[in-house]
Amino acid sequence: AEFKELMASDTAAKELLGFAKNRLNKFYNPKLYKAPPKQELSAEDRIVVNNGGTPPPTEAPGGIADTGIAALVQVSEHSQLGENADAAPAPPPATWDAYTTKSEENSGVVAMIDLLIKDLDKELTEAEAE
Repeated sequence: AEFKELMASDTAAKELLGFAKNRLNKFYNPKLYKAPPKQELSAEDRIVVNNGGTPPPTEAPGGIADTGIAALVQVSEHSQLGENADAAPAPPPATWDAYTTKSEENSGVVAMIDLLIKDLDKELTEAEAE
């Protein structure tokens, strides 16, 4: 049961990361962007469109943010904070130097998504080996 949950969650995460990567490629790297498939019209709909009519509405993809991805669920236990419920949060950690832009390094986020996908693949293969 635990294996099936891991497989389902990792597969959903990979699918969502792939979708996000494709969206980022649309902006950062248009050559690698894969456009969604064109809607195939039936013969009747093609006749209507050719005679100046409007095409039939497309079915909404649904899922998370209309991506067509059904679910990516994370479940955690609820905890009681007790006495520290009204305590002030800890101060923020010290940071590095001021922000500077890097030239010609626009694929950092896409590379990070590739690393996340690679980690998920590794986790899946380790789970299959056990």
